[in-house]
Amino acid sequence: MRKILVSIAFVFLSLQVLASKPKEVMIKIATDKGNMFLKLYNETPKHRDNFIKLIKDKKLDGTLFHRVIRDFMIQGGDPDSKNAKPGQFLGMGDLGYTVPAEINPNLIHKKGALAAARNNNPERASSASQFYIVGGKVYNDMQLAYMEQDKGVKISDGHKQIYKTIGGDPFLDGEYTVFGEMVKGLDVLEVISAVKVDRNNRPLEDIKMTASLLKKREIKNLLKETDKNQGEEYKK
Repeated sequence: MRKILVSIAFVFLSLQVLASKPKEVMIKIATDKGNMFLKLYNETPKHRDNFIKLIKDKKLDGTLFHRVIRDFMIQGGDPDSKNAKPGQFLGMGDLGYTVPAEINPNLIHKKGALAAARNNNPERASSASQFYIVGGKVYNDMQLAYMEQDKGVKISDGHKQIYKTIGGDPFLDGEYTVFGEMVKGLDVLEVISAVKVDRNNRPLEDIKMTASLLKKREIKNLLKETDKNQGEEYKK
């Protein structure tokens, strides 16, 4: 009887652990330039849940990547961009609320990182819908040392190695909330980063997006594919 009770207790505890483990959320951002697949960090739950809601409510569908700067980032999600006229200045649209900052020193602006745009508010709260995907560039030791001195921060050896190999935008760390990273589609990021833009960095050709949540089977297949083709490069 005692063995049975112990077994039941073990199963109950195991179920509790499984129930408390956050689900892995992955999304697809589809464009006519190709598809990008990203995972949302559980370490930034407010941004994760907000982004999930945006996708479910189709708030991002039809918006543009309205700001593209090569070797820096591509930005989109402005609700005003859905029906924007050619050449119209974009980037000021919002949904009437902000998301509290969730800046985590372990989540950095490496190439392919997903981060929230914001204005210059002192709380560093994020835009409800505008986001950017990091392009960036590769840095050397001297450049990173200068950045440490200029910002008065210490960049860990692990993060330095990422910026010296994968690349990114290390000067943005600590300033904006990073809440996800690309799993597949860096080639699409490169294609979008290279398009011709106007003086406001808006692409001359509209790049519309559609965002969707991946199902469990799609996530499983995607992870198998990335394990095979990309190794551990973009895994946390």
